[in-house]
Order: sequence, then C-alpha cells, then structure tokens
Amino acid sequence: MGAYPGGCELGPRPIDLHLAGLKQLGAKIIESHGYILCECVKLTGTDIHLDYPSVGATENIMLAAVSAEGVTNIYNAAKEPEIEDLQIFLNKMGAKVTGAGSSTIRIEGVSKFHEVEHSIMPDRIVAGTYLAAAAITGGELLLKDAYGEHIRPVIAKLLESGCIIKEYDNNISIVSNKRLKAIEVVKTLPYPGFATDMQPQIMTISTLAKGTSVFIETVFESRYKHAEELIKMGANIKIEGRTAIIRGVKRLSGAHVYARDLRGGAALVIAGLAAEGTTIVDNVRTHIDRGYERLEVKLKKVGADIQRVST
Repeated sequence: MGAYPGGCELGPRPIDLHLAGLKQLGAKIIESHGYILCECVKLTGTDIHLDYPSVGATENIMLAAVSAEGVTNIYNAAKEPEIEDLQIFLNKMGAKVTGAGSSTIRIEGVSKFHEVEHSIMPDRIVAGTYLAAAAITGGELLLKDAYGEHIRPVIAKLLESGCIIKEYDNNISIVSNKRLKAIEVVKTLPYPGFATDMQPQIMTISTLAKGTSVFIETVFESRYKHAEELIKMGANIKIEGRTAIIRGVKRLSGAHVYARDLRGGAALVIAGLAAEGTTIVDNVRTHIDRGYERLEVKLKKVGADIQRVST
C-alpha cells in the first residue's frame, strides 16, 4: 500500500496511465482515501497503448513487464534518453528489452536477474540549467560529460538568443556576451521536443533579452508559478492561459522570492545571479535540492556570489 505521489504542484498530474498499464499486466489495484493498494499473483505480458507518451508510465510498465510471463509491447512510449538508459540497465541485469528511444518498446519477460554495476547518464536538465546560468550572466562555461544530443532544442534556443555554443567529446562550451536577443517562440513538447523542465530557466533569460519572447506550455497547465516571482524582480511577463509573453527589460532587481517547484526554483536562482542587489530564494530544500546536488556550491566555483543561509 502506498500514498499518492507528491512532488511539484504543476497542475493535474494523474497517474492513471501508470495504473492502467499495471492493471493490463494483471495487477489488482484498489484506490481508496488517498491510498493505493496493489496486489498481484502473476503478471502476464500484453500490448499496452499509452494515450500520452508519459515518461513515468513507460518506465513503470517496463519495470513490471521485465518479469512478466510472455511479451509486452508498449505503444506510444516515451522517447526520452532516460528510457534508453533504463533499457541498458535492465538488459545488463538479464532483461530482454528492445526499442527504447522509439515509440514502440518490446519486453520479453524473464525469471531471473543478476547484479550489475551501472553509471547513470548525465542529467540533461541540470546541464541545460547551467547553460542558462552562463547565458544570463554573460559568462563562459565548459560542461564536461554533457550530451548535446540530449538537449538539442535548448541549445537551439540559446543559439537563437545570441550565445555561442560548441560541442566536442561529450563536452559543451557556451560563451555569452549578455546582450541577449529575444527568442521568438518556445513551445514545450515531449522528447525530442523542448523539455518542459527547461521552460522556466529559458524564460528567465528571456526577461533580460531585447525584444519579445513567447512561451507556450503544452505539458503542465500550472507551470508558470515562477513568473509571479520573476515579476517581483522587475520582469515584464503576461500570462494568458498556457501562453506567456515576455518583454525584455534592462535589468532585474534582487528580491525575496519563493520557489514553488523544482525547475522554477532553479530559474529564480539564475535570475538572482543576474539581478542587481541581493536575492533570497526560499523553499530550497523542499524543491531545488530534489533536482540539484549542492547547486550553490557549484555555481560559487564558477564565480557566483551565492551562499546557503539556512539548512
């Protein structure tokens, strides 16, 4: 038995696709009073068609199907690099999974697994966040062990803003002169489209860009909470439903702001790096620490005037 998952408040985040997939494999699931009770005698492979290419649902179905009896096919599966990394890990353990990275994943159930060692892939959203930090501060940065192919849409938007980016040997370098240009349109989409998890960070650099940028959020309906905090810092942002219109201003001013979700919190830290005066970001442990390991320490190493003031 377990409670419903928590995390960032980004609007409705139903787990119906997760539960439906597990039910199709043979699990018995009872939802009652905010809890989920799962029971299973045997899982049996089957064809599962996802209504939406959910990363979490794809991963959970893969994890269940690897030990199910028979073959499972996941159609309209998520294509994120993390799905491919999970396939590599499971196959090292003895699973038989193919197709990760495409819209159809095939899993042939096995009865035994063995111990393995596995290094997880570099975090593409963390990489994108550091690139955004360099862009807004007019800095230069070299990211090691960062895969450009994983964040191609983000790199494209940074190039559009006027940054110079080069890639070699799984390293990414960025040079920004702080005279950023507006990004015409950013529309979030499932991978390989522009990641919703990078929308707040790129929006933040757009607040100081010359011209007007438009953001369209198609994944989460409540992913503009950071905009309210950026406005406190002097940003010119207008929200109309799932669309945000950002008119660049000459400067941001330090303010006391509140992280309302993980990526929005990181965006506020980035804004603070470029703002005049002191910025205090609250709710760091609840949100930012979930996605970034010692963010302030790493930023300080590359010249940021930043410190954690409470634990």
